[in-house]
Amino acid sequence: MRETPPPGGRTVQRLRRADDVLDLQAAGRRGGTPAVLRLLAARTRAGVLLLHPSGTDACPPPAPVNAAERALARSAVREAVTRGTGSAAVGQTTLTCLVVTLPGRPGTRLPVLAAVAPRPAPPDLPVLLADAATVLSLTWDAERGRQQAHQAQLADTGTREAVLQLLMAGQIAVARRLARTLRSALPDTVRMYAVEGPAAARRDAADWAATTAAWVGREPGGARRTLVLEPATPTRPLAAWLHHPAVADTCHVGISDAVPLRDTALAHHQALRALTAARRHPERRAAHAQLGDLAPALGPAGAAWAAATLAPLHTHRPARPQDPDGPALLATATAWLHHPTDAAARLGIHRNTLAARLTHLHHRLGTDPHRLADRAALSLALRMRTDGQSICVAGAGLDELLAQPQVIDWASSRLHPLHAPDAPPALADTLARWLRHDARIGPTAQELALSPSAVRKRLGRIETLLNCALLRPPTAVHDLWLAHRALELAGRP
Repeated sequence: MRETPPPGGRTVQRLRRADDVLDLQAAGRRGGTPAVLRLLAARTRAGVLLLHPSGTDACPPPAPVNAAERALARSAVREAVTRGTGSAAVGQTTLTCLVVTLPGRPGTRLPVLAAVAPRPAPPDLPVLLADAATVLSLTWDAERGRQQAHQAQLADTGTREAVLQLLMAGQIAVARRLARTLRSALPDTVRMYAVEGPAAARRDAADWAATTAAWVGREPGGARRTLVLEPATPTRPLAAWLHHPAVADTCHVGISDAVPLRDTALAHHQALRALTAARRHPERRAAHAQLGDLAPALGPAGAAWAAATLAPLHTHRPARPQDPDGPALLATATAWLHHPTDAAARLGIHRNTLAARLTHLHHRLGTDPHRLADRAALSLALRMRTDGQSICVAGAGLDELLAQPQVIDWASSRLHPLHAPDAPPALADTLARWLRHDARIGPTAQELALSPSAVRKRLGRIETLLNCALLRPPTAVHDLWLAHRALELAGRP
């Protein structure tokens, strides 16, 4: 701020005031409300506060203000508010306080600018406060507008994430109703993208995708992934935002098949499986391979088996309001199977609550959580369920389903790379033993007379050959157990 020139005529005062106004406006453009307050405090050498009518700080003061100065400022604000005037002055023995309400629309509770200075106050202080209040009204409105826009964006983002979570939980009707609050209709056919990469790049991808009527949300559990759900009409090409530099250069993207809206959970699973392949792909993206899906090969008999398997959960009614109901247990099972290390965070519950739910779930289903066979069967049933309204009928058991010719063909194709002529024979044997030991590395290493690190290295090579993940989610261990079991029932290696 320019130094105050010596007293002079009105021309000097007008020039000085013009300089002050220009400096205040420049500070407002550079740093907003805090910068204007700092400049005003330096110019007046007074204690400067911007207070709400209630007396609380609307903005942190630019310099420390002692208790006596703050009490005087609050007293002056109360007087201005009580009298309904735009300004007021309150004095004490050694201090004086001038307050000016920021100009704005009538009926709004605008902040009050206060300056506490030793008596007698500088003669130009009232004019300087009035000019500063005019500038502050502009910066305050701009900042409140940006804040409200940010809050509206957060609300919109939160609602869209809630829609995604409802879709993945199978609650289609509720998701459609919530989507209508945003004046958006959910499409009948969708495709999901799982985007993994730096936070800034994923934000750019989300902003870009949002311009194409996509539903964008974070992966539950705080993972470094963003989910994008887009309409998948037959004439629609793959998302143009995939070619955005922020995505193409730094992110890995897994792409699901086009599926009906009711199968959003399946699309999520496919996108995560494709993401595993994308991590090894030079173009950083991969589409879901139809070869990896067992559910379509099982057909109506598989759907009936899944309905019968999950019937104890669909029909479950909790004895107490605080106990989990059927949909909560189904969501718990899905999160635990696909993401066992952070299932509680994904569900938004305490880990002890998760343990209690899992105990209740396995008691109702009659399964053992430590047996890979039971986990694989439950995973398959969850992937084949529709909306929980399937008719439960007696049908084939899992072994009968896996013994079907089309399932055996699927299993042979799934495990073929391990039995190719150029594949080390030890890898197929290691996978078989690892699956028999419920995917536990310690017992597998003991049986093979290897170290645990050697077993992990072999499993890593198997991941590369089968283009899947075994040691970190989303894992393909359940599908590999089912494929191995199908070949075992057929008497094939």
